[in-house]
This record gives sequence, structure tokens and C-alpha cells, in this order.
Amino acid sequence: MRDLKSILVYCGANSGSKSIYKETAIALGKFLAKENLTLVYGGGSIGLMGILADTVLAAKGKVIGVIPDFLNVKEVGHTGLTELHEVKSMHERKALMEKFCDGVVVLPGGYGTFDEMFEMLTWSQLGLHRKPIGILNVNGYYDHLIAQLNKMVDEGFLSVNNRKLLIADSGIEGLIEKMRSFDVKTEEKWMDRNET
Repeated sequence: MRDLKSILVYCGANSGSKSIYKETAIALGKFLAKENLTLVYGGGSIGLMGILADTVLAAKGKVIGVIPDFLNVKEVGHTGLTELHEVKSMHERKALMEKFCDGVVVLPGGYGTFDEMFEMLTWSQLGLHRKPIGILNVNGYYDHLIAQLNKMVDEGFLSVNNRKLLIADSGIEGLIEKMRSFDVKTEEKWMDRNET
């Protein structure tokens, strides 16, 4: 079993159109604080990001935010965090967040959430880290993504083993339990090479 001490959460700078997304962010925040898991996230004070951070802080949990200086205004950088790190670029943001975490949870979000999740998956496929990455499939939000990943396996663009790098569950406790049990090894040969 993995000893998870800090969880990086990717999620929307918007709250979504259904109350279940906000409710799930609150439930996750309470769970992280109760389990003494440090929240690592993008440092914003709006949308699901802000709701999540505020919930952890209200429950006396620890929150580390990482935000690029140019987004500090757009995403309204959170001023009440345990730690807030301001960086110069999105690349620095993603690298520093990865450094601070033991695993990743993905809540619903938009382009930025998908970008961050797929970069972490790519790094894992390349063997740059061995951290579990899990999507919290709230309200079936990621059903189509899961189907697409399975299609990628069927069509020969993603190996069965590398497909296992992304964990999914509809419940918080179930997802964290799967992440603690995560033990997938990446492949030495992850794409076709022409042999001569």
C-alpha cells in the first residue's frame, strides 16, 4: 500500500452547471482534511478550485497552491493558503505541483484540467514518475473520456498496460483506496518501432 501524504487535485476554475460538482468538491475537501492529506492545487480562489481549498482550510487542513503570476489576477490567487507559490509559466506550475504531490485526483473541469491530467499521464507512460492518477467520475462526467481511452486501446494507439495508468471511481473513498493500491509498471516498449 502506498503512503499518500499529499494529493494534487486538478479541477475547474468554474463551478459547473450542476450542484453535484460543488458538493463533490466540498466532500473531497472534508475527506482530505479528515485523512490529514495535504491538498496541492492550482492556487485559485474561484470555481471548484476555490471551493475545494476553502473546505480543506475550514476543516484545519493544509493547502499548497501553485499559480503563474499572469493567472494570479484571472484565477484570483487565494490569499489564505498554508503556502502559495507564484511561478512564471504553466510549465513551472505543473512541474512544481507534481513535485509536491504523492498522487493526483481529477475532478470535473475544462481544457486546463484535461491538459494537466494528460501531461501527468504522459510523464507516467514515459517513466518520469510512478504516482497514481485517478479521476473522480462525478455524475458520469468522464464516461465519454473512459470510452475514448478504451477505444484507443482497441485501435492500437494505447497499450492495455498504459491504459491502467488512469484509475477511475465514482466515489472518493473508493478512488483513494485504488490509488493507495496502485502498482502498474510502465512498459519499456510503449510504441511501435521499425526493426531493420
